[in-house]
Amino acid sequence: MLTKQRQDMILKLLAERGSVTATEIKDILGISESTVRRDITALDKEGKLIKVFGGAVAAEAEVSTHEYTVEQKSDLNPDEKQKIARYAASLIKPEDFVYLDAGTTTAYMLDYIKEQNATYVTNAVVHARQLLSRGMKVLMIGGELKASTEAAVGSLAVAMLESYHFTKGFFGTNGVNKKCGCTTPDVNEAMVKRTAIERCKESYVLCDSSKFQHISPVTFASFDGMIFLTDRAPEGYEGCENVVVVD
Repeated sequence: MLTKQRQDMILKLLAERGSVTATEIKDILGISESTVRRDITALDKEGKLIKVFGGAVAAEAEVSTHEYTVEQKSDLNPDEKQKIARYAASLIKPEDFVYLDAGTTTAYMLDYIKEQNATYVTNAVVHARQLLSRGMKVLMIGGELKASTEAAVGSLAVAMLESYHFTKGFFGTNGVNKKCGCTTPDVNEAMVKRTAIERCKESYVLCDSSKFQHISPVTFASFDGMIFLTDRAPEGYEGCENVVVVD
């Protein structure tokens, strides 16, 4: 395949998806990872896309690679997060097999989860400890512990998740965009989120309205494939059936 053909196909993928990982390009085009990196670098220099860690995003997108610590995130929009978390917790029913993603909004759920007759699986040490202290049945996902989010990530976490089948999953996100979907700055964390979502019958993203139209480097879920629980539907998202504004 000629260089021009490869690069045109990469740009076409970005036009359709908004973001794409190097691995996805490699698999779709059947080329080596080193060739993918060269093409992305060349297109980035030409201003046709934005090169990010692990892949690329469309040139018109504004991408933020910054990630707040857990302490910093907990101070952002706490009232909205409480409202969203309360509603999310009410969705858990007896016999549910629940995945709880690491994150401050999902952490707020811990104050409202009442269902004792359910099993909770999480990659967050803090979540597991608090649920266990309240007598809940908890399974902890192992792996490398990421300091900024206190989440287990990496290949071990992914391998463990592939054995499970969840009735419901609750996830955090750094950004939401119709074209780019749900995004996060860390490729390893994205892999864990993506794998867990694939194992869920129902997947919910807990995100206050400030997260919409923000884009981080790595997509872990499509916009259409998730149910978004939020405090307010921003402009352009009011009519989306999968955007649920909680009371």
